[in-house]
Amino acid sequence: MTAMIEDGAPVRHPEKIHRPDNPSPRKPRWIRVKAPTSPVYGETRRIVREHGLHTVCEEAACPNIGECWAKRHATMMIMGDVCTRACAFCNVATGKPNRLDAGEPARVGDAVAKLELAHVVVTSVDRDDLADGGAEHFAQVIRAIRAASPGTTVEVLTPDFLGKPGALEVVVEAAPDVFNHNLETVPRLYPTVRPGARYFASLQLLAEVKRLAPASFTKSGLMVGLGEERIEVHQVMDDLRAAEVDFLTMGQYLQPTPKHHAIDRFVTPEEFEAFAAMARGKGFHMVSASPLTRSSYHADADFAELRVRRQARLGAG
Repeated sequence: MTAMIEDGAPVRHPEKIHRPDNPSPRKPRWIRVKAPTSPVYGETRRIVREHGLHTVCEEAACPNIGECWAKRHATMMIMGDVCTRACAFCNVATGKPNRLDAGEPARVGDAVAKLELAHVVVTSVDRDDLADGGAEHFAQVIRAIRAASPGTTVEVLTPDFLGKPGALEVVVEAAPDVFNHNLETVPRLYPTVRPGARYFASLQLLAEVKRLAPASFTKSGLMVGLGEERIEVHQVMDDLRAAEVDFLTMGQYLQPTPKHHAIDRFVTPEEFEAFAAMARGKGFHMVSASPLTRSSYHADADFAELRVRRQARLGAG
């Protein structure tokens, strides 16, 4: 049952209500963003609402929503807006999800066509309650987008499907153009930051995508500012390259509420540049690292550049 607050409204994060508050420090100037005012932002919002869809842009309180929606870039979040896990960093609601909506794939495809997206990112809540973790629903959404908007490239940002047998294969068979699965943080911090997941299981998932579809593009993301050490971040980079991951994103962790994991520090733009240089030196085809970088931030332009860079490397070889 969903926990309730005094006025009867549902609690968004029932598992966090008894935790002590972690005050959030004042954001530095390089983190602050303008409130959305663009007419195109409003149009994007209207199309999403009309189709009864959820976006991670809203549910995760992404700081880039004004910029992205003004360019008609919306990251679709499928399988509802309630997650079965309770990661300490995430603003998506936790609880018991509703049944899958069989009409959702078609509505996502129609919305993508109306938004005239060249590239779309599709993510989801964790659905550990489902036999396949939602893998078949992901595949249906990919196929529906291809049917409604054949020119759109599709990037998926998936959960780990709790390692359920055959789930990953179902999504890979649907042939997304980019397969993303975020490690989020360094292994030492998993018990407190990402308690429902396992670091090496996530690494294995990314490696398995490459084994199943060697020509696919794989991608993963990290947050910094959670208390990780620089040498730990470098080790995660090495682990990802060992799994043949092509594209790394890195951004600043921002605390959604006082009940979420505390911000350890704000990483400077100069430090992000150093991380990016290190990642490029380790062999990633593409690196996006800045305070406001998120998994789907500038995903369309980055995907286009990723294809060019891989082709250049293949040509050089």
